[in-house]
Amino acid sequence: MAIDKKLHEIFDFTITADDCVKCGKCIPVCTIHKVNADEVTSPRGFIDLLGAYKRGDLELDKTAKDIFESCFLCTNCVDVCPKSLPTDMVIEQARADIAQKFGIAWYKKAFFLLLRHRWLNDIAFKLGWAFQTCGFKIQSEIESMKPRFNLPMFKADRLLPSLGKTPFLNAHPENIDNGGKRKVAVFIGCLGNYNYRSIGESLLEILEKLEIDAFLAKKQKCCAAPAYFTGDFDTVEHNAKHNIRYFESFGDDIEAILVPEATCSAMLKIDYEHFFHDQPDWRSRARVVMSKVYMATEWLENHTELELLLAKKKRQTKIVTYHDPCHARKMQGIYQEPRNLVSKNYNIVEMADPNACCGFGGITMQTERHHFAKAAGVPKAAMIKQTGADVVSAECSACRMQINASMSYAGNEKTVFKNPIELIAEALRA
Repeated sequence: MAIDKKLHEIFDFTITADDCVKCGKCIPVCTIHKVNADEVTSPRGFIDLLGAYKRGDLELDKTAKDIFESCFLCTNCVDVCPKSLPTDMVIEQARADIAQKFGIAWYKKAFFLLLRHRWLNDIAFKLGWAFQTCGFKIQSEIESMKPRFNLPMFKADRLLPSLGKTPFLNAHPENIDNGGKRKVAVFIGCLGNYNYRSIGESLLEILEKLEIDAFLAKKQKCCAAPAYFTGDFDTVEHNAKHNIRYFESFGDDIEAILVPEATCSAMLKIDYEHFFHDQPDWRSRARVVMSKVYMATEWLENHTELELLLAKKKRQTKIVTYHDPCHARKMQGIYQEPRNLVSKNYNIVEMADPNACCGFGGITMQTERHHFAKAAGVPKAAMIKQTGADVVSAECSACRMQINASMSYAGNEKTVFKNPIELIAEALRA
């Protein structure tokens, strides 16, 4: 009953608006307010406008649309709010109304169609890999590329993740026998599957060393986080119900579902339950099946076998600084686990504010409002450079894409990005 009451309050904008005490603690930590210092685009500004919209005092026009789409959904405001008001969740609901009224841009619709059908995504990325050198300059050392000329959505200075020849899920058998001590499933995420394949390969290396069987769950669909943050709730419902049914079919044979991506993990573990707030049966099913979902470092850090293996390996000379993805630290409370594992073999130098949002912000922010994302990335790039680190690490490929771009704009060619899973695998190879 308490959960039902809380969900009711979350999705009633007027209750959230009335509960805001206007203390202002959210403003100094708000990512959009730091780059666009306007009270309207601040958490308490969003909440006031959402309350007015729900009461019928605010028309959902183009101006309101621009305001509600300017939030990075970083949850910094929720983290410091004395009443833990779910500003991010009510904005996500408002964006669904925006999508209904204004429609969704054609290129987003095309992208979300690919997210619904992985076979179609496989074809699209295969064609993209074959022809990417025609329109992009590949920077293989950081798995990125820059447009050779200005494109409708991407200017020539943009740094984007390059495409792999074969998706991770297609490169291996579905069941990988490593000795049968235990068995886990892998949910790889779209960027890990198509762009940053070394994450999945590294996770398989670790599981092999631990003699843990891997099930690659090849029928998995995108977690639908990009669609959720954009307001395309039809795609969210389609993919979420498929994944819930699919995960239910694993039964007790699978001990855990490992996700080396903070955004995907948060979507599966937390946002599915919120999304199905008005469908009690699906909400209950999501809660049960997603109890097996873990961020990869979260699960691995609890197993002493890995610590013993890492203790036998030499310390690396690389200096690592760690960035806390918003969907890891603030949504799931995961921040110490990756540090504990990486620090076994690397020296970690903390940046000034590892908890500061990198500025990715989702599909709309990366396309229609990239000037905000670019501005939000400037302080993060400066913090990384200040540490003198050889590697910046985070368990999130969206952060990887944004931080690589931010470091490129800042002229930082020294520091490379690696998922902590990749660093752990490198240490085990040494």
